Order: sequence, then C-alpha cells, then structure tokens
Amino acid sequence: MYTTLITAKQLQTLLASGQPCMVFDCSFTLADPQAGAAMYAESHLPGALYAHLDKHLSAAKDPATGKAAPGTAASGGRHPLPTREAFAEWLGSVGFNNSMQAVVYDRQNANYCGRLWWMLKWVGHANVAVLDGGLQAWQAAGGAVESGSQPQTSASNYALVPELIALATIETVANRLSNTTGDNAQTLIDARSAPRFRGEVEPLDPVAGHIPGALNRLFSENIGPDGCFRPADQLRAEFLTLLGNRDPASVVHHCGSGVSALPNMIAMEIAGLHGSALFAGSWSEWCNDPTRPVAQG
Repeated sequence: MYTTLITAKQLQTLLASGQPCMVFDCSFTLADPQAGAAMYAESHLPGALYAHLDKHLSAAKDPATGKAAPGTAASGGRHPLPTREAFAEWLGSVGFNNSMQAVVYDRQNANYCGRLWWMLKWVGHANVAVLDGGLQAWQAAGGAVESGSQPQTSASNYALVPELIALATIETVANRLSNTTGDNAQTLIDARSAPRFRGEVEPLDPVAGHIPGALNRLFSENIGPDGCFRPADQLRAEFLTLLGNRDPASVVHHCGSGVSALPNMIAMEIAGLHGSALFAGSWSEWCNDPTRPVAQG
C-alpha cells in the first residue's frame, strides 16, 4: 500500500504484479487549459487515464458568473471543489473502485496531481500515492510510454467513506484567524510566490495581498533539482523552522485556488508532520469577499 509517494521503480514492480491499480495523468497548464490533454495524448504511462483539473477535479462554473451552481461545489474560488458525491460518481464512471491503489502524476513537479491525491483522501481513499518525479522520472527509469486517447474502462461503484483529510472552509478560516494557540489554533501557509504573497503583483485575482497572519512557502521549494521531493529530514527541518513553536497539526494550506498548495501538504506528510488541512477556496475565494481582511507586505 502506497499512501504518499511511490518511486518509478516501485510503480514498475506494482504494475507487473497485477495488483488492482489505476494510474492518473493530471498534467495541466493554467495559461492553456487544453494543453494538459494534448500532453497526455502525446505520451503517458501505459493504461493511464487523464484527470482534467477543470473538468474532473473542479465543479463546473457558470460562464456568466464564474461561480459553480448552488449545491454543486464544496468550496468557492477559481477551482471550486466538486461535492464528494459528484467526485465519487466520476471515479466510478472511469472504473475506479475502493480496493484499488491509485497513482497520480504530472509533468509539473506535482503541482496538479497533488489535487487528485488530496481529493481521494477526502473521499476516504487511503491508497493513493504521487509518482515521485512524475513522467520525467518514469521515463528516466526506463518506463514505457504510449500515445493516443485513453483506454476504455468499465464503470464501477465507488462507495463514499469518511474523510481521511480535512477541508477548511472560508468560514472556519475566518473564525480562527486570531487563534494562534489552543485546540482551535490555526496556522496559515500560503504556497504562492513571494511577490504575490506580499501583494506586489497579482496576475489572476482581483485583489493583491494575503490573508492576515499567513506564512509563506512557495510550493516548488519542496522539489529538488531532480524533480523529486526533497528528503524527509530536510523537509521536516524547513517546515519546523517556518512554523517556529506552532503546532504542525494547526496548519491550513492554501494558495491561489487550492491546487498548488498541495505540494506543501504532501511535503509535510513526507516529513512526518501530520494533520494539516486544505483551504480549497484559497486566496481566490477569500479576496472576492470585500468583507475579508487583506494584508500586504
């Protein structure tokens, strides 16, 4: 059972064993939402299915309002989470079931596949791992690739079970904004770049800045020059330095839209710092409400 990371060699062994496993390619580019599907069609792991950030890992948005229809989303923001029920329905539609090992990967340093890793934990699926180093590591290890459209699969029933990971709502984040100690303590970690965090630039959202009190750690700092996550000891030391005397279990990760925050959460799991939550709506949900406070600098 793999629950955080899996190496290319480990995945090769797993696939050769014939154990129930489904591999998902989550490659994506924010600037060109169709590019990920094209990357998948050009080359992907044999048998892998494509999980599109906008179509499969987010609730559909009304083009006129830019928001999901009432009752269809579990968060706000630019990439609103679908409901757990809708996501489970999609899993079943592609043939994924509760007994399978899931492996997720992309070509962008786990920036997008982390979303699917988190969502599977959110619907109660423990056996999901990120392919460390992504497609590049797979090919470097001699793994085969194929091109073309994804394989046909038979539908299954994916049964919802209790969450294994916490979703923080905008109301929870707001209510705990001044809580730094105690059982309801909250430590916000923002995964956006330092200039965006400080409010010097804002290319995507209507307001620049960050949630008051948040700490900043760019998501890509968790990845080494080889494209794999940095060693557990290094990640642990870096996060403990960032947190100071704050409880790791009080951490709520966020970013612009709840996607690139996940490499920080995965890194904390690798480091043995468990119990953090995700504010999926992130800055894009927070700053679209004019009543929410904003900090800069």
